[in-house]
Amino acid sequence: MSINRSLHTNITPVTSAGKLVVLGAGISGTGAALLAKQKGYNVWVSDASGIAEVEKHKLKQAGIAWEENGHTLSKILDADVVIKSPGIPDTVALIRKIEEKNIRIIDEIEFASQLTEATLIAITGSNGKTTTTMLTYHILKNAGFKVKMAGNIGISFAEQVYQEDAEYYVLEISSFQLDRIQKFAPHIAVITNISPDHLDRYNYEFDKYIASKFNITVNQSGNDYFIFDTDDPNITNHLENNKTKAQKIPFSLHKELDKGAYVQDNHITLNIDHNKISMPREALSLKGNHNVKNAMAAATVSQLLKIRKTTIRESLESFQGVEHRLEDVLRINNVRYINDSKATNVNAVQYALETMKAPTIWLVGGVDKGNDYTSLYPLVNEKVKAIICIGIDNQKIIESFKNCMDTILETQSMKEAVRMAYGLAERNDNVLLSPACSSFDLYNGYEERGRQFKEAIREL
Repeated sequence: MSINRSLHTNITPVTSAGKLVVLGAGISGTGAALLAKQKGYNVWVSDASGIAEVEKHKLKQAGIAWEENGHTLSKILDADVVIKSPGIPDTVALIRKIEEKNIRIIDEIEFASQLTEATLIAITGSNGKTTTTMLTYHILKNAGFKVKMAGNIGISFAEQVYQEDAEYYVLEISSFQLDRIQKFAPHIAVITNISPDHLDRYNYEFDKYIASKFNITVNQSGNDYFIFDTDDPNITNHLENNKTKAQKIPFSLHKELDKGAYVQDNHITLNIDHNKISMPREALSLKGNHNVKNAMAAATVSQLLKIRKTTIRESLESFQGVEHRLEDVLRINNVRYINDSKATNVNAVQYALETMKAPTIWLVGGVDKGNDYTSLYPLVNEKVKAIICIGIDNQKIIESFKNCMDTILETQSMKEAVRMAYGLAERNDNVLLSPACSSFDLYNGYEERGRQFKEAIREL
């Protein structure tokens, strides 16, 4: 099941006696510290906030020193190399001071890729990257590959390499993890789609966000593959002016392709090097056009890896989906409650609303990331009967939808939001949590927000 792997040309690691500082002791930073220590580096960890007890335990067990609730600048500036948490923006004063000292800064993804000979499959996109990553992993696992899933999902890439290396990694990678890529070059790269997201991180310049996403393919060679949504104008326009050396394999809902994946006569067809796979789209376990695209991307990866057609088909039919992404929770009094907490941008909400087949009470809000809600107006007018805002500052959402919605309520409590929805809902309605915003005003992450939503429903 092995394939020809592209040569690893990533930056040479610092010497084993070199001083390596990890900034940020979250999942990514702790994993990087563990791997660096294992490889003989002189490691020290510094976090501006408190470090979670589970991460402290890992560091202590490995004999790694750390500090929390602040940075000791002199020790950081004495490093040979710094591994930066993807959550730390390049604009903070500390990063600028490190750069002024000409100390090399890399990310955990780049660092871990230097220390494995595995075949890397890297997946990014504004939406769908988690589903595509998990679906690709599901197919490879079913095919008997020695494969792990990492990156922006579950255990970090570095910690996976530290624990036990694999032959294949399926990596979900965010734009933050791609910002500082130097020579990271996956054998297969996927961009599911690109729409405005995290613009607050990119000085509200969409082109900078697009360029960050395309870092996933910038170092690929002619022996590598780049899979992308050719229906997405943000992707195709960028490709017109920015070439990739990788072999391009598109997928589309709307046009037949000589090479790639497409839908025709309600069948999904994969055509790569005149080797065709076809299956009815209705056979997919996941519904909606966005999931058809996710399935085409994952199936294309699998076909490139020479996985049997029957295994690909059976895996696409059996995959159970992703928690917090259009997750059916319960049906109470014939009202369907749907957890889409992972929808942290406008485009993800658009996908969710498109799948609603009944009048919907929409729970929305959190930390706005520079959202433009105007693209949602037609869907909201067609599908939504009431809006419930959940956040500390809901004014932008209220102003955006006040002219197309009679009922807009707001709260800072998930329990109260669910009770409000319960009171408004009628038989056959939907109650949809699809926030369009990040969760950090009230929650530790979209997972906690989704769990609280589900708990509140079960308490009704």
